[in-house]
Amino acid sequence: MLHAPALDRALGVLAGRRIVALTGAGLSTDSGIPDYRGPDSPRRTPMTYQEFLSGEPAQRRYWARSHVGWARMAHATPNAGHIALAALERCGVLRGLITQNVDGLHAAAGSRAVIDLHGRIADVVCVACRRRSTRAALQERLAALNPGFVEAAGDAVETAPDGDAELAAVDGFRTARCTDCGGVLKPDVVFFGENVPRERVARAYAMVDAAAALLVAGSSLTVMSGLRFVRHAHKAGVPVVIVNRGTTRGDELADVRVDAGCSETLSALAAAASTAA
Repeated sequence: MLHAPALDRALGVLAGRRIVALTGAGLSTDSGIPDYRGPDSPRRTPMTYQEFLSGEPAQRRYWARSHVGWARMAHATPNAGHIALAALERCGVLRGLITQNVDGLHAAAGSRAVIDLHGRIADVVCVACRRRSTRAALQERLAALNPGFVEAAGDAVETAPDGDAELAAVDGFRTARCTDCGGVLKPDVVFFGENVPRERVARAYAMVDAAAALLVAGSSLTVMSGLRFVRHAHKAGVPVVIVNRGTTRGDELADVRVDAGCSETLSALAAAASTAA
């Protein structure tokens, strides 16, 4: 249940200010996409960038799991939290959004001023020639190379974050290569151990610099890629409001902490903004 006093304090801090939001995986759990570090999340060990580049066995394991997971993740739809943030943007309260998520649900909900900090799982890039293509097109190629693989995995396979799935056996799975140069294909997302492109980080800092308040939603801020913006805002004297189930690494920097779900909290914030307007 939403803790009303904390919500009231958040409304007090955010009222009348230009807001920029920073969102994490906890925002998308209500869309059926699991997170890495939520209170009820099992321990997960995602593939690192170095492991992915180590050779064919790792790439086969990644794409086999992704082939199954994508078939489910591609059908995810925005939840009330995504819709609330899009509504806040439309009414002029939210001036920009930085997301650590790769699911593309902010854009699907109607948000426009979005920086996809870690990229988007719907895009694919060749690590050799940098040619970009769509994940949907790759899914068709993988299905043709591996007929019946998704169906054989069954419904009991657990979907994991970032569009993959927990599979025990991937032997025999055939990967696809770049149609231009034959290079290795990689989802156009930032893997663990990989750096966020500098230009993207610079745009995110500029967005925070233009804000009068920073709203964090659904992120534990465990990794520096998100925490640095909270530290930056706090150092500049910009109020920080964190909405998340459970503690975060940025709690001591927050002016207000709302320990509650993103969907109900952001919906309440959007309703209050709409009334004020």
